[in-house]
Amino acid sequence: MTQVGKQRQYIQILSGIGVVISIALFIFFQQHQSYFQVGGAFQQYLGQMGLLAPIIFILAQMVQVVYPIIPGGMTSVIGYIAFGPVWGFVYNLTGIFLGSLMAFALARRYGENFARAFVSEETYNKYIGYLDKNDGKFYEKFLGIAFALPGFPDDFLCMVSGLSQMTFKRFTLIFLLTKPVTLYLFTKALATCLPCCVNKKAYSNE
Repeated sequence: MTQVGKQRQYIQILSGIGVVISIALFIFFQQHQSYFQVGGAFQQYLGQMGLLAPIIFILAQMVQVVYPIIPGGMTSVIGYIAFGPVWGFVYNLTGIFLGSLMAFALARRYGENFARAFVSEETYNKYIGYLDKNDGKFYEKFLGIAFALPGFPDDFLCMVSGLSQMTFKRFTLIFLLTKPVTLYLFTKALATCLPCCVNKKAYSNE
C-alpha cells in the first residue's frame, strides 16, 4: 500500500469514529434534552470554564475542518446550543475560518499527496480538474457556490484551493463573502430541527 493509501485509510478510520461519536451524541441528546436547554446544566458547566470553553471549542472546530473526526454540522450545532445563537455563530465562524486557512496552507505546503489522503482518487480527480477551467476563474466561482450552499465537500475544497494558483488573500475574500450567512442559517436550521426530530421519535416510540 502506498503512503497516500495508508494515510487515506487512517482518515477513513477517523471518519468512522466520528460517525460513532455523532450517533452517541444524538442518543445522549435524545435522553437528556433538558441538559442542553438554555440555562441548563451544559451551559452552566461551560460558564464555569470561563474563557477556556470558547478557546477549546474554536480549536475543535479548526481540527475538524482538516481531520473530520466529528462532522462539521454536529459541532456547529453544539456551538449554537452551548454559547447561544450570537456567540455560537462567532465561535463557529472563527474556528471554521481558521481551520479552512490551515487546510489551505497545509495543502500548499505539502502538496497533492496531502490532499489525496482525505478523499477517494475519483473524488480528487473530479475536483482537481476544475482548476484548469477558464484559467482558474471557473474554480473561484465554483468555490464561492460550494461555500454558500450545503452539500459540497468544503473542507476538501480548501485543500484543492491550496493546490491552485489562488492567492491566500483571494481565498480569504471568497470565504468571508460566501460562508458566514450560510453557516448561520444552516446551523440555526439544524439546531431548530434537532429537538423536533428527537421529540417526534420519542412520541413514535410511546
